[in-house]
Amino acid sequence: MLRQVLFGIIFSLCLSAILAKTITVIMVFSATNPDSRIKRLVGLRIPIYIVPSCTMIQIGLCLVWLCSSAPFEEFNMVAEIGTIVLECNEGSKVFFACVLGYMGLLASVSLLVAFLARKLPDTFNEAKFITFSMLVFASVWITFIPAYLSTKGKHMVAVEIFAIISSSAGLLVCIFFPKCYIILLQPEMNKKKFITGRTVREK
Repeated sequence: MLRQVLFGIIFSLCLSAILAKTITVIMVFSATNPDSRIKRLVGLRIPIYIVPSCTMIQIGLCLVWLCSSAPFEEFNMVAEIGTIVLECNEGSKVFFACVLGYMGLLASVSLLVAFLARKLPDTFNEAKFITFSMLVFASVWITFIPAYLSTKGKHMVAVEIFAIISSSAGLLVCIFFPKCYIILLQPEMNKKKFITGRTVREK
């Protein structure tokens, strides 16, 4: 009963954290402009409330799903001739689509916000990493939907596992690999002078 539910909640938590991170980056750099109205919102710590609020919406959807038409075990005798396949029936297809749709909404908003932040200074390309990670995430799940609908039986689980692992790896690699590269191989780029563009040429 909890397989698809936990999948939706955990991914919504991750996407909410990425959305909050992106909004934080935009707010911090916009606040440096004296004429920016966002400067007044920095002290309100709005991104901190994004993660629990966005996650609670998904939790509410999942609770309604479990109370109305929860997933259950199903003996599939049609998928393979001569074999009974024990698989998970999602119960309500509508709620399962709502859970996936809400994840897609969070991913789309995160991608849009990160894309709007592309004009940040080149020395601070956090928004670019988030944009690439969300593009990988969106590409994986867009291809997952037709692949999931066209498979039957135990292969549906394999397709879902592949999508989860691929999208998770894309998020981790695109966001954290550049950071690790700079920290380990180019530590001079991790200094305040380089980030602010006030590097002094060595004579």
